[in-house]
Amino acid sequence: MSNRFTSVRMTIEGEHYEILVYPDAALNFKMGRNVDPLSVLAIDEVYFDSSKGLRASAEKLKRHFKTEDHAKAALEVLKRGELQLTQEQRVRLTEEKRRQVISIIAKSYVDPRTSLPHPPVRIEQAMLEARISIDPFKDANEQTKEILEKLRPIIPLKSERVKLAVRTPAQYAGQSLGVLKGFGEILKEEWGQDGGLSVVLEVPAAIQPSLLEKLGAVTKGSAQVTLVK
Repeated sequence: MSNRFTSVRMTIEGEHYEILVYPDAALNFKMGRNVDPLSVLAIDEVYFDSSKGLRASAEKLKRHFKTEDHAKAALEVLKRGELQLTQEQRVRLTEEKRRQVISIIAKSYVDPRTSLPHPPVRIEQAMLEARISIDPFKDANEQTKEILEKLRPIIPLKSERVKLAVRTPAQYAGQSLGVLKGFGEILKEEWGQDGGLSVVLEVPAAIQPSLLEKLGAVTKGSAQVTLVK
């Protein structure tokens, strides 16, 4: 197979089917991006074994895809089959997912001894020490739950959340609301007659300093933030 292509594979009732696709277009399609499926197909043929050039028979296509048209069957394989990532894609996706997991841990958990977040580099070192494998397709939040159990014997981790009451002047209210939504869960939102915004927000304790810094920049230091007991 040319390194310009990769395959999408599926098995139905013990019969193996595969198609040849353009790697990046296929990955974008599988990730739900707006891609014309026809542009993903390198060849509009369905194979039993593409490396040997074994083309799927019309009889098998009719049985399993309700059509003898290879192009139509190929689109079904594309939608329902498993994309075979290239090595470069697998490395890139795995590293992106690793960074997402590290970011989630750094923002959501603190060192209980100091109540401060662990630096991302320390989290990454602990993941290496724990020999943690990253699934490039699995949701980062879901993986984080499993990874935490393996990290705790290496670095102490505590989930800690705080509630903050935030008041911003009218001229910065709209922009501030966008910032606040990006950092945590808004529990209460009130707009004053003067256009000012009052919010009660729950955030991971570890990201409180980042929130205060961002909010201060957006409001030019005019936001009022207090801890809700």
